[in-house]
Amino acid sequence: MSTGPSDRPAPSGLREVFAALLREALRTGDRGHDPSYTRRAYREAACLLTRFDPRLLRLPGERRATGRALLELVDDCTTLGRPDRPEWTLKADVRERALRGLAGPEAARRVLASNIGGLPAEPGPERFALAHLFGNPPATDRLTADELADALQAVLWLAQVPRVSGLPDPTALQHALERARLLEPLERLVRQPFQGRGRELRELRRFVEGPGGEPASVRPPAEAPPGPVPPLVVHGPGGMGKSTLLAAFVLGGARDRADGFPFVYIDFERPTLSLQEPVTLIAEAARQLGIQYPARRAELDALAEEGQEAARSQREGQDRVTQLQELATTRAVLGRSSSQEYQLRATGQESGLIRRVADVLVRAVADGKSSPGQPDPPLVVVIDSFEAAQYRGSPALGRTWAIYQSLRSVYPRLRFIVSGRAPVDHPAKTLTPLDIELGELDREAAVGVLVSCGVQDPLVARELADRVGGHPLSLKLAARAATLAGPTAGRAGELIRSLPERRREVLRRVDQLLVQGILYDRILSHIADPDVRRLAHPALALRVVTPELVRDVLAEPCGLRVPTPERARALFGELSRLDMVEPVGPDAVRYRRDVRAIMLRLPGGDRTAVMRAIERRAVDHYAARDGLEARAEEIYHRLRLEEDPRSVEERWLPGVERFLAGAQQDMTPRAAGLLTARLGGGAPDRVTAGADQEDWERIAAREVEDLLAQGFAEAAYERIGRRRPWTPCSPLHALFAETLNRLGRRPEARQAVADALGTAERAGCGERRLELLLLSARLAQEAGDRRGADRVLRAAEELAAGLGADLEAMGALLARARLTADGAAAGQEADRQLAERLQEVPDAVLAERPVLVRAVASQIYERAPGALDHALEVVGLPHDDETLDELGAAMRRATGRQPALLGRVMEILNDAAGPTRPQAGGAPTGIAGILRLARDRGTLDALARRLLAVPDRSGEIAAGVAAAMGAGSGGGATAFRPADRAPGPGGAGAERAAR
Repeated sequence: MSTGPSDRPAPSGLREVFAALLREALRTGDRGHDPSYTRRAYREAACLLTRFDPRLLRLPGERRATGRALLELVDDCTTLGRPDRPEWTLKADVRERALRGLAGPEAARRVLASNIGGLPAEPGPERFALAHLFGNPPATDRLTADELADALQAVLWLAQVPRVSGLPDPTALQHALERARLLEPLERLVRQPFQGRGRELRELRRFVEGPGGEPASVRPPAEAPPGPVPPLVVHGPGGMGKSTLLAAFVLGGARDRADGFPFVYIDFERPTLSLQEPVTLIAEAARQLGIQYPARRAELDALAEEGQEAARSQREGQDRVTQLQELATTRAVLGRSSSQEYQLRATGQESGLIRRVADVLVRAVADGKSSPGQPDPPLVVVIDSFEAAQYRGSPALGRTWAIYQSLRSVYPRLRFIVSGRAPVDHPAKTLTPLDIELGELDREAAVGVLVSCGVQDPLVARELADRVGGHPLSLKLAARAATLAGPTAGRAGELIRSLPERRREVLRRVDQLLVQGILYDRILSHIADPDVRRLAHPALALRVVTPELVRDVLAEPCGLRVPTPERARALFGELSRLDMVEPVGPDAVRYRRDVRAIMLRLPGGDRTAVMRAIERRAVDHYAARDGLEARAEEIYHRLRLEEDPRSVEERWLPGVERFLAGAQQDMTPRAAGLLTARLGGGAPDRVTAGADQEDWERIAAREVEDLLAQGFAEAAYERIGRRRPWTPCSPLHALFAETLNRLGRRPEARQAVADALGTAERAGCGERRLELLLLSARLAQEAGDRRGADRVLRAAEELAAGLGADLEAMGALLARARLTADGAAAGQEADRQLAERLQEVPDAVLAERPVLVRAVASQIYERAPGALDHALEVVGLPHDDETLDELGAAMRRATGRQPALLGRVMEILNDAAGPTRPQAGGAPTGIAGILRLARDRGTLDALARRLLAVPDRSGEIAAGVAAAMGAGSGGGATAFRPADRAPGPGGAGAERAAR
């Protein structure tokens, strides 16, 4: 056996030890003393370089690099790059000392000039610094965002060099950089020359500037259009250029320093913004306006942060409403009232916040006016990618309307522009929106698009435009096909002759799809490898392509033999290089969505025998695999094959929803109906008309729930009355009675419930019958029939127990306890039974329904003292602001009435907050600030459990924890609070101290 050195790599621990020893050996002198002259020289040589190769770093006057920097700077740098191409960068403190140690501008120029030749050709801080040191810096008002970032870095470095003067103001550069970053998303949309749309741009200018298109700064205020200006909706088919048009318009106003306008551009495709959380729109608006008005930046940034905090709190509230909707008992007793409370609270919060943003904007605009009588500029708010929220009854649309109205009430010159579907008749609407429909580009603009995309011959461009029309996506495909065909007139003519002549308008859409399909096939025909060419078109059937799918799903239907994984990988590699394909992960690509959407809409294009065979094999492939993503793809292809939605639904798993979002556009109306019913949101009329009855009922039920949550009972009644009779287990039976009750038609509501109960019982719809019983009890209680309500609730509890639904039974018992919450014997008995149920159900089961557990603990805490502590341990408190408000108010009341408790309470608060790091706003002060910090640090539940142990004779603290526990669950947080009593002596002062 050999005992010599091994060829195997050393373990990582030994490598680290060896590296440390080598590093120590390379040390050049005692690092505890001042560095040597040589070391200082190399530091100065590197101090104006972002990164450098230490082997190539030169001192001024050296003809070539000596590599000495490897030894001198080994302890002064952070290593970047790969082992074979080392790149180092000076540590921040070392760089700062080196910059300040330079003799002056001339020394800085010499060290930078010595090494600038070894840097990459692209711009960087070094080139800006050198240009300034030579006295010819570029004008900063013409720099891109990346160039401004480089310039700012160079200025920050040069500002530390002795006697360097004439530098731009770094604060102004920072503001310019932030503004450039703000405009970047818009500039990306108009990267190619903007063509046509002159009429639409004029309409937008007229909408923003007023009649005649006069600039706002010169039109007298008396000539302003009377009354509020309604929002404007820009709509048109996909790929028509809505976003590009709006980007070009906003950029024109933003860049016009003399007569520009403040703007907010919201694109809901950005992951940081949420259609379902309109408050994120407000936070982003405050952030953008802060960049445009630096003098008011601090105020607007604070409002942006408040908006983000509100979004987090609203998320908790929405989760609570969703959980209440999941059980029949909580849905009927608590869910709908809580949903309406949530929407009202969120709308009020958002309206108040946007008014405060607008108030700061008013003051910011006033700061910049040259004269007091000068009119305010228009505020242009653009909301892009808003389609998903544009359906009848959408809470997001209703709350966005409220934001528009509140913003306009403070800033009347608001101009609100939405890109999405045609205007939707939402009941919150108070004004009829204006609209601009985008059609095809005119001939001149179409030719311009073709030329800008590479069609060099103007005659070919004109003839192509005549055949292709003015759809921007068709033109881009035509340009690609033409450039692949080559520059010869013969080949271009062949391409043009292959396209059908344009027909009258009624057939234009069919022609457009046909043209797009032909162009796509022409592009694919230029793929060199015949095997890849055979795969390329059929692969459109798949939403994602991988080497495994090439071998197992695509190859056989396409007539290919793929015997080995290596051959599959090679074919995949060629497919992944197509310019209409984009990566989606390691070894996974997909066709660009716009191109795939074209081909799937093409008549017959997605129903060829080959593509159907691929989809069937895809079903088998994914059905044999585990995981939500595989199940989602299986469901997708089953629906594409037009399998019965009811049989497809049997394959559904919780969580597949996120992998199927947006798939409706690839489906027939019937299949899209199932997806919409399961995924939520609205559906176009063609989908609802083609959906199965059960799917239609679920879509309608969601819209009716949304309308009721916003208080629009009349609209809900109109929506619910379509496509009757309903199926026996339909959710619409209970919603119909709920709607009648909201309309004040209570006898009809009770009769509707009675009729639906009989239908549900005959059909064996246990859960629906349970919900109807609970609704019947609530209606009886509202009518003053408590005895009848109690009788129905007992029947509901028995039904839930018979169904084996422990949590549903607990919910029914909770409803009965609330019905008799007046201290009577029946109420005490119901509370006792609830306490027993809470103990009997395993904690793991309780943890799945935190809202129900909290509501139960809030109800029984006085008769079951351990219930609150148990609930805190199992599910904890909600984390929204309402919870903190309830808990803080109870602590203030308790310490106000019993000042002796103040020290104990503050001790608990301080322990929960823990050591606080210095921050811009300082350490949190008062109960509210500490509670918020405790929530953020995850110590709120422990704080509440310690509070329960405080000897509070008034019962305020326990009541406050109960109120916080039940916040937003429809129980009314104040229902658990003892009757208010006047503070004892000194109580007011103690309360002020607690604040």
